[in-house]
Amino acid sequence: MQKVLLLFGNFIWSDPLARMTRSERLQTVHSDALLEFDRIQSAMQGERQQCLEDRRFYSIAGAQWEGALAEQFNNKPRFEVNKIQLSVMRIINEYRNNRITVDFVSKAGDENDKMADACDDLFRADEQDSSADEAYDNAFEEAVGGGFGAFRLRSEYEDEYNDDDDHQRIRIEPIYDADTSVFFDLNAKRQDKSDARLCFVLVSMTRESYIEEWGDDPASWPKEIHQWEFDWATPDMVYIAEVYRVEEASELIRVFETIDGKEERYTERDFDGDDTLERTLDAIGTIEIRQKRVKRRKVRKYIMSGNSVLEDSGYIAGACIPIVPVYGKRWFIDNIERCMGHVRMAKDAQRLKNMQLSKLGEISALSTVEKPMFTPEQVAGFEMMWAEDNLKNYPYLLLNTITGADGSEQASGPIGYTKPPQIPAALAGLLAVTETDMNDLLGNQAAGEKMVSNISGKAVEMIQTRLDMQTFIYMSNMGKAVKRCGEIWLSMAGDVMVERGRKMKGVGQQHELRSIELGRPVMTEAGEIEYENDLSKAKFDVAVEVGPTSSSKRAATVRALTGMLQLAPDPETQQVLSAMAMMNMEGEGISDVRSYFRKKLLRMGVIKPNDEEQQEMLAEMQQLQSQEDPQAMYLQSASAEMQAKAVKAQADAVYTAARTEETQAKTAETLAGIEQSERESVLKTARDLQKIVAGPEMR
Repeated sequence: MQKVLLLFGNFIWSDPLARMTRSERLQTVHSDALLEFDRIQSAMQGERQQCLEDRRFYSIAGAQWEGALAEQFNNKPRFEVNKIQLSVMRIINEYRNNRITVDFVSKAGDENDKMADACDDLFRADEQDSSADEAYDNAFEEAVGGGFGAFRLRSEYEDEYNDDDDHQRIRIEPIYDADTSVFFDLNAKRQDKSDARLCFVLVSMTRESYIEEWGDDPASWPKEIHQWEFDWATPDMVYIAEVYRVEEASELIRVFETIDGKEERYTERDFDGDDTLERTLDAIGTIEIRQKRVKRRKVRKYIMSGNSVLEDSGYIAGACIPIVPVYGKRWFIDNIERCMGHVRMAKDAQRLKNMQLSKLGEISALSTVEKPMFTPEQVAGFEMMWAEDNLKNYPYLLLNTITGADGSEQASGPIGYTKPPQIPAALAGLLAVTETDMNDLLGNQAAGEKMVSNISGKAVEMIQTRLDMQTFIYMSNMGKAVKRCGEIWLSMAGDVMVERGRKMKGVGQQHELRSIELGRPVMTEAGEIEYENDLSKAKFDVAVEVGPTSSSKRAATVRALTGMLQLAPDPETQQVLSAMAMMNMEGEGISDVRSYFRKKLLRMGVIKPNDEEQQEMLAEMQQLQSQEDPQAMYLQSASAEMQAKAVKAQADAVYTAARTEETQAKTAETLAGIEQSERESVLKTARDLQKIVAGPEMR
């Protein structure tokens, strides 16, 4: 069949069915889907049936006696001491005490990526609004019990009854009985099924509901439909299937370099729609530097029955099949995917234990008292006396005499006594062996409940760690499923959360609420306008953290911090350690205490604040600057006055020193003047004396 190109959205899709009419295309899709589903269901039927039996075995009363085993105990006691259920519930409770959530991480390694933080909050909000915990819990329980579970993501309008509201959010919903309803194509080998190209989700309906909703009567279906191995219509139920099919496309990207060194990208479709584009690029000096072919993918959804395609839902949001599988334990053997949970290996030991306890109960129900045996003639007329002996406590009991062979009457006692039932020694030994085997197979989870109070904290930690590692495989597989959930959510969010200016609810790590505006315009330092929280450009890695249970980790952290308090060198370090210990405490109302000590550590500069905390700290600083404490203002004023006085005193000292130097200079000048006048006076006096001595000749 010749392939043609089908234009959808911004991409060119290769669709071999495009030349057909809609009716012919849907008929071809239906026939291909029937063939593919029959192939998948036939290959997986045996494994999935075992998963269903395992879930029934531990969860339904009486299911442990189903099959040929029950026939051997007809009209006999059949006890169930369901230890497997207790072990499964311990694992489930450990998971519920250690919720796993996603963390969107920047591909560039930026720790302060605001869009990544916004995606974290939006994802948590969608989890909260859609009650995602129910979907996670159901999938995890089915995976632990039977080996396979699943949940789904779906986009829906926020208000489906409002014609003017086109805003969508993403919901996380459970899929019940996933082992008999969810089937991926056989070529998908990855555990998260990210490489799957086809997926079926079966939904069962009563005949009346099916006819009412779809207007199709299974009684009118062609006989050829019933030749498939899977029966799409039974006397009581009708099955319909949601079909998710991946369609891929390729797009040629041409990269040009402008005269100022910038790169511009164009698609072949841009040139096909504008004949002058290439000439325009040549005229402005743009040079083509490389070409790149990019693959795109979309997912198309159909709803079908065994008779026809009931609905063509078109392309869904995102580029991933929105079905997330959850496995207990998983292998590929003989090119067939095989899985099991926590139940299968312990089923035989549980059956053996039930048989032994039932046999023991049967033996114990028999009387342990030696009863006398008489002939009918001996108790004739006294039957009620012997029967009511235990009730009325007769002082004596009567018997008839026995007539001997010679006709004489002879007194005689019981002809014999019954023996009490004996418990075989092998049964007691087998019970002990069975109990040990079950503890080994189930992981001996009860060991943690037997820890006494006087053992050390290190011993408690070692025991708890060992118990956690026995169930770590289930936590790890659930972590892979939640990681895949985050990837699918991010792909869908890029299609449904793109309205600029739309305000959405976000939920923080401590369940605090905040408003997130999509596509908010901001001015960069270069003077260009960018749009914050544009999820259409969100490209992040998804990370999850899986480890021992949070309770055990926090308890170990508190013990370590408490021990470090004794080694703290100063009170400030002790305050830090105490605050960190309080943040790891658990209990009723502890969230408020954690919030208080987190703020305390923020003020001390020990931990880094998030965006909201930075804004709060900035607002507090501004408030303090605008409304300062009067006492602080007085102290500040007094300090300023003292500084002013000190400056004045210093200035006075400098002035005094200058005046002193000036005085010293004037004094020296005066002294110098005095010395000069004295010298002139002495010289005048000496000249006068010379004239007197010389006489008249000198005059």
